[in-house]
Amino acid sequence: MLDVLLDTLKDNAKLIVFLYATYLLMEFIEHKTSEKAENAIRKAGAVGPLAGGLLGIVPQCGFSASASGFYAGRVISLGTLIAVFLSTSDEMLPVCISEQADIRLIGRILAFKAVSGVVLGFAVDGVMRLFKRGKKPEAIHCLCENDDCHCEEESIFRSALHHTVKIAVFIFIITFVLNTAIHFIGEETLGKLFVNIPVVSCAVSGLVGLIPNCAASVVITELYLSGVINTGAMLAGLLTGSGIGLLVLFRTNKNLKENIGIALLVYILGVAAGSIVQLTGFTLI
Repeated sequence: MLDVLLDTLKDNAKLIVFLYATYLLMEFIEHKTSEKAENAIRKAGAVGPLAGGLLGIVPQCGFSASASGFYAGRVISLGTLIAVFLSTSDEMLPVCISEQADIRLIGRILAFKAVSGVVLGFAVDGVMRLFKRGKKPEAIHCLCENDDCHCEEESIFRSALHHTVKIAVFIFIITFVLNTAIHFIGEETLGKLFVNIPVVSCAVSGLVGLIPNCAASVVITELYLSGVINTGAMLAGLLTGSGIGLLVLFRTNKNLKENIGIALLVYILGVAAGSIVQLTGFTLI
């Protein structure tokens, strides 16, 4: 156990600089582009899913939360909301960068999520129009904000440090748990568990992704980079992971039944996409 702890500390010590640099860049992007991105998605109209899918991959804290607020006020369509949820990468990007993952792998994951978001977002809007279930836009009077984040009140350096410390703690805990499990169970045993039940692994990963916390994407990304889960399961979990988006949706949209339906739809679409990737043997590298 001492060796596991020392290995975990050593691995995480190497991540701090990369994490801080990544979050510093993310904070800069958010402060400079968040308002433009939100305005773009509000004005996208019929091509909303395209804007949502492309803008969703931009590493911005709370972008999925903004999309939830827009949907609650009927500023954007359901398909656009789904596109944002599916494409949002949450903590996947900084974790991959901090772990020095292949840049081509990172690009392909982001591309897959963006394309999935755009295609499935348009499909959802198409079905809604077919059954005439689309709702007319209403004036939005209140957009939700993330109550626990006050990044706009801090400098980008302090905000980046705040996020770095928070995610570093998550990574340490999760890495330690993973290393301990692998130490006692063995990588081959864990690997066989997911190989033998491919669709189930996507379903489980998808459930983890639904957790409205950055820890979900950290767990899934770390499991994938450690070789414990395969590409399909990883993509299923990252597709269903929308950060705090669903949490904000349940708080701002008063229709509980509709919110549950949206969460279920995100889960089904994410798991289906991951299962297809898994069953076809498609890989990103």
